[in-house]
Amino acid sequence: MCKSRRRDDSYSSTEWSEAFTLSASTYIPRATLTAGTTIIPVGGSVTLTCSVQSSDGWKYEWFRRTQTTSEGKIRDQQNRDIRVSQGGIYSCRGTRGNPVYYTDRSDDVTIEITFSNKVVVKQQPNWPQIFRGETITLTCEVQEGGETTEWEYEWRGPRTPTQWTHNNDVTFRVSESSSGDYMCKSRRRDDSYSSTEWSEAFTLSASNKPKAKLRADNTAVPVGGSVTLTCSVNPSSSSGWKYYWYRDNTTVDVVPTSNGQINVSQEGLYRCRGGRGNPVYYTEDSQEIQINTTVSGFGCERSSFIVPFIIGLVSGIIVV
Repeated sequence: MCKSRRRDDSYSSTEWSEAFTLSASTYIPRATLTAGTTIIPVGGSVTLTCSVQSSDGWKYEWFRRTQTTSEGKIRDQQNRDIRVSQGGIYSCRGTRGNPVYYTDRSDDVTIEITFSNKVVVKQQPNWPQIFRGETITLTCEVQEGGETTEWEYEWRGPRTPTQWTHNNDVTFRVSESSSGDYMCKSRRRDDSYSSTEWSEAFTLSASNKPKAKLRADNTAVPVGGSVTLTCSVNPSSSSGWKYYWYRDNTTVDVVPTSNGQINVSQEGLYRCRGGRGNPVYYTEDSQEIQINTTVSGFGCERSSFIVPFIIGLVSGIIVV
């Protein structure tokens, strides 16, 4: 409370004022920093708000730092709200009075900026259909001028790392759990608070192991001729196959064919299978087909064992 008196009359005064109650808090207040969003869109900005609860008269100081630069105060910014277009770690505090009284600093808020570069996920080998057990590589490619910048990459998917890495590809053996959507994004190595948007989802669908199918245009080899065997892999939407040939459980000494056909003139039990990729992924073996030879003058099919036996038997009877 207070009262007054005239300077020229020390025996006269006012009454005491009504009581003014001062309640002093025992703690230093802490500023609170909030962001409308922590991702700055391409060419845009975000609003940061600093506040001190249940008190008035504050001005605000703003600070920004990165992992590679020391903290600095943002100049000429004392407002409660500011708009920022740079990525980094932001904080603030309140100030008021003379001499200036400071609140405690707010918690840090990390702001990231989105680059205009687009990224895409590509598959190698780029076969339209992938089977369980195959090994594939997914690559994150930065487009539109990203060739001259060093990038880091982050993946989102069932079989990819979630932390930032310098490798722009991931290689894995496809299993049942590999099916799903894969996305990636990139950021500059010298600016960890700036990144591209997530790529469009690349959907991987893993199919069961296929089985090769074997066909023969004829099961009897004509005299002095051959028959054509054709190996194929279903479904027909798969591609990239080479074909491996076997006769009587031994490998046929031919270079693996990409057209799926070979000509054979020897009798035996034939089968085939497809293979592709590196390391080579093999299909299941085809069914077996028996190929026989035809002997001149008999007009019927004989095996390589039966025909010499009959000829020998006839020759013996003639001699007798």
